[in-house]
Amino acid sequence: MTVSIGDTIPNLDLTATGGRSVKLSEYQGKHLVLYFYPKASTPGCTQEGQNFRDAAEAFAAANTVILGASRDSLKAQETFKAKQGFNFDLLSDQDEALCRAFDVIKPKKMFGKDTVGVERSTFLIDAAGVLRQEWRGVKVKGHVEEVLAAARSLATSPPA
Repeated sequence: MTVSIGDTIPNLDLTATGGRSVKLSEYQGKHLVLYFYPKASTPGCTQEGQNFRDAAEAFAAANTVILGASRDSLKAQETFKAKQGFNFDLLSDQDEALCRAFDVIKPKKMFGKDTVGVERSTFLIDAAGVLRQEWRGVKVKGHVEEVLAAARSLATSPPA
């Protein structure tokens, strides 16, 4: 099943930094930004994570939690989080269950070769666990500000 706007998100078991097992339902009561990136410790993914890190207090003020996700190993995620000082958890989705649920595995061209990988995408989920907004094929510059504006709007609007 692929999640679409207006759907309740699946309650998958996920591995988060810190070696914790989490379920997306644990975040109900708060809004959730779930962003997918292609590969930990690469330039674009590092910049995107730093932008979310730097805006984390503003997201918290909007009752919004941030989670980053990729197909990287937990060890790679731990290293990435520590090196960049991320103040939010990263999810290791090596079995691609979360990626498939949000349909972010896409065909890509890399160095002239056809491959498949994670399309940089962000999803805004409300406090009831319903997908409210999505951004696909994200360009890093200005993206976090756009997501923050949407989170602030969600935080101030009455529940649907």
